Amino acid sequence: MNPLPVSLPFTDRSEAGRRLAERVRAYAVTDPIVLALPRGGVPVGAELARHLRIPLDVLLVRKIGMPGHQETGVGAITEDGHACFDDRALARIRMPREMLSSTVEAERAELARRLEVYRGSRAAPRLTGRDVIVVDDGVATGGTARAALQMVRRQRPARLVLAVPVGSQQAVEILRPEVEDLVVLTVPENFRAVGEWYRDFAQLSDGDVTAILAELRTPADEAGSERAVRIRAGDVYLEGELATPAEVRAGVVFALSHGRHDPRQRAVAANLRRSGYATLLFDLLTHDEWRRESDEDANGVDTAVLDERLQAAVRWLRRATDLASAPVGLFGSGAAAPAALMTAAARPEDIAALVVHGGRIDIAEESLPKVRAPVLVLVEGTDSFVRELAEWVLGRLSAPYDMRVMPGAEQLLARSEVWHEVGTAAADWFERYL
Repeated sequence: MNPLPVSLPFTDRSEAGRRLAERVRAYAVTDPIVLALPRGGVPVGAELARHLRIPLDVLLVRKIGMPGHQETGVGAITEDGHACFDDRALARIRMPREMLSSTVEAERAELARRLEVYRGSRAAPRLTGRDVIVVDDGVATGGTARAALQMVRRQRPARLVLAVPVGSQQAVEILRPEVEDLVVLTVPENFRAVGEWYRDFAQLSDGDVTAILAELRTPADEAGSERAVRIRAGDVYLEGELATPAEVRAGVVFALSHGRHDPRQRAVAANLRRSGYATLLFDLLTHDEWRRESDEDANGVDTAVLDERLQAAVRWLRRATDLASAPVGLFGSGAAAPAALMTAAARPEDIAALVVHGGRIDIAEESLPKVRAPVLVLVEGTDSFVRELAEWVLGRLSAPYDMRVMPGAEQLLARSEVWHEVGTAAADWFERYL
């Protein structure tokens, strides 16, 4: 958290959200989602979702107010049913939790009502393994935001970020330990209330919230978003997911021997979708084949088999989807990277560009002179042998090519920023050639 001087007060919540968006961009990496606290956080979160081209949903939390002084919060209830109490505050006023039972039940009922209004029959979004950005229009005491963050944490996100335009010093100190990253534009020394830092701080209705949510959901719904697919390749069926952004400029097939659920690969795919590319992620090996390879400690998979199956996937994409006439790129990773080069050589009429990342791409030696599509090689780490091997491969291509080093990508637990860079490099290459 590193607040910077900003011009105050904010015009309104939307302007505050636009200012916040660029500060948050670096944290929206692994299948990111914005969760806004209604009602005031929704227009702020909507600007983040629009500018970063990521999904928006709500995160329902209700403050538990002190009887007779509802504005004084002594706890909060989250949409997963947990009640979080401020036991220090209760001790100061000598009030046991039991005295709040009627207040808690009333707030549970209101929370259920708002869930029905805002989300209807839709299921709550999946948060496990994703970068979750929780947004509000400001934090005064931090009690409600803390309960919300703890609820998200119970679902094991890849990274938890709190982003607010303004907050009190007290709230910032309370909330900092709850998240990996805290983004706040300003922490005024004379903070008294969130509304003082906005020229327009009009109260929002349920109708305002639902209208914003409906506006941002419509493009994704019309595009079909994501669906599971089964692709026949010879005598096996390959499992995968085809995800389509609202506006499609081209398609990218991910060549993975196994690992379509790997958060790192999904982070690269999400980055490409934000740039307008439909992505097809699937495993070139069945689960039993992958398990057999692992059990036998094999030196490698049969690249010719991976090539045949990857070609089958490209044919399926051309024949069975709306991408029949769209340019197609390949992203080959790990053991499947040489197969991507072999497929590009075999199907020059289909493959317009490809990116290969990691793996023994020299295995595709015989196919290299036949590759016509521009090739970007992303080299893991700074090992001189790996770099020299990549240069050897590139020297045998007749197509345009480039090479970039991705330090840290070879590490099993590489920071998500590294994989964001991999996705950005791939998107830039496809932007140039697709």
